[in-house]
Amino acid sequence: MPRVRRRARVPSSGRIGRPDTPGTVRGRRYLRSVSWHTRRLAAFDLETTGIDVEQDRVVTAAVSVVGGGLPTASRAWLVDPGVEIPAGASAVHGISTEQARQDGQDPAEAVEQITAALAEQQLAGVPIVAFNARFDLTILDREARRHGVVPLIDRIGGPDRLLVVDPFVIDKQVDRYRRGRRTLTAVCEHHRVPLLDAHDANADALAAARVAWRMATTLIDIGGAELTELHRQQVTWAAEQAASLEEYFAAQGRPERVEGQWPCVLVAALAVA
Repeated sequence: MPRVRRRARVPSSGRIGRPDTPGTVRGRRYLRSVSWHTRRLAAFDLETTGIDVEQDRVVTAAVSVVGGGLPTASRAWLVDPGVEIPAGASAVHGISTEQARQDGQDPAEAVEQITAALAEQQLAGVPIVAFNARFDLTILDREARRHGVVPLIDRIGGPDRLLVVDPFVIDKQVDRYRRGRRTLTAVCEHHRVPLLDAHDANADALAAARVAWRMATTLIDIGGAELTELHRQQVTWAAEQAASLEEYFAAQGRPERVEGQWPCVLVAALAVA
């Protein structure tokens, strides 16, 4: 792997600067500045009933649009998933079946609003920042199809129009031999980013954006990359990381398929797999 260059100095302030010159990303208008991380970022996270992207449901969600020298605009959802929330999932995010049924929003309505919020940002050239984006975006896609909601990729003109920054994929690429876990909590700790309420969707979304910002300010090849090129690089890196993990499992005598498609597993890809 080519050596990733680090910046000589980390800015003392976490404030993201104001964008300046107009430009376009894939035909969409955006504001050009020194780096993507100085513009608006759409931080996104889901908490769910489990980890099966095909069967599990959204319980809480958050979209927080941050940076660019503008106030943060946040929206959070508590959703009635329409199914029982397993005790193990409740222990992680703190939402019980009873609470979701009593206070949660109708799932079709919530999924429509979450998808619309992300589509609005994507069409404006604002990247989605999500930690392990493959999970969140695939769950959201399946929930949309389940409830008759137009999926995100269809609203923006197809999967090739997605613009995503995933600190999970980037961290594994730039520091692949670091020992230890790669959970959001662990990655935040490594990059000195506070995470005070792990598994709260809004807290996790904002933490992912802060980790992405930290990486961009310390790694020249990440912060200096054009957004579309960084997205393409992550597609390649995610596939390589999955292949490497498959090889490791095989060497351990327990062959297992590892999904390599990123940032959203397409329905057609599943049919072929």
